[in-house]
Amino acid sequence: MEATRQFLSPTRQAEIRPFETAERPTVGFARDYVDGLTSGFHVHPRAQLLYAVSGVMRVQTRHANFVVPPTTALYLPAHEDHSVTMDGAVAMRELFIDDEAAKRLGADPKVIAVSSLLRELIVAICNEPVEWEKSGRAHHLSELAIDEISKASPLPLALRLPEDLRVRKVVQAILSDPGNQRGLEAWCDVANASSRTLARLFRNETGLTFRQWRQQARLAEALRALMTGATPTKAAAIAGYSSVPAFGAAFREVFGMTPAQAKAHRTED
Repeated sequence: MEATRQFLSPTRQAEIRPFETAERPTVGFARDYVDGLTSGFHVHPRAQLLYAVSGVMRVQTRHANFVVPPTTALYLPAHEDHSVTMDGAVAMRELFIDDEAAKRLGADPKVIAVSSLLRELIVAICNEPVEWEKSGRAHHLSELAIDEISKASPLPLALRLPEDLRVRKVVQAILSDPGNQRGLEAWCDVANASSRTLARLFRNETGLTFRQWRQQARLAEALRALMTGATPTKAAAIAGYSSVPAFGAAFREVFGMTPAQAKAHRTED
């Protein structure tokens, strides 16, 4: 990946403002970004649906990390502090959703599966002007998109971040090197806690065991690797699998696509 660079400049903020203030239930914002760009933490006054027709976005809130491949989208409520980082080239297609429509979508961030219909609705809304005709085609697109989002089942792709500083030290180290083979007991010195305490803290703070949390982080890293050119064999090794078929089964269960399909998304328009 290229060196990280910030893209949420005052100029871009001014560019986005009409999309945040339009008197429409949804408006679409379409931009393509190069590898390595990051927004830094920021908020929007409207809810968002973050989707990429190609490429992978990593989104971090104050409480969780999310990996967003092209088969999924991330719903963020209004005023949710977050940062977006591009893993590889990303073709982002984003919906800004007003407060009334957002009431139907819930108060918490969530990753949802993007059906073929929802994908086409997002792309179509992004092709409409910001102030689209209220009695025209975009009105029906908007209503159907909100309905599809509201009915989509949340996917377990949020990697919760712990509040406890002892566990946070461990997860930050794992995120910086997901392939690290150290077991729970080997992290006790980093956390300054016993293995029993560390195991309990992982469950309480993240809702997952140490092994489950690490495996989810590894699969997210494997996804990033696939979509930036790695082979399935390399990605399997990153995720800690010696068997490519076993890796493929676990990968599909989490991301809803095979490793080969993930690589194909790298070049889709």
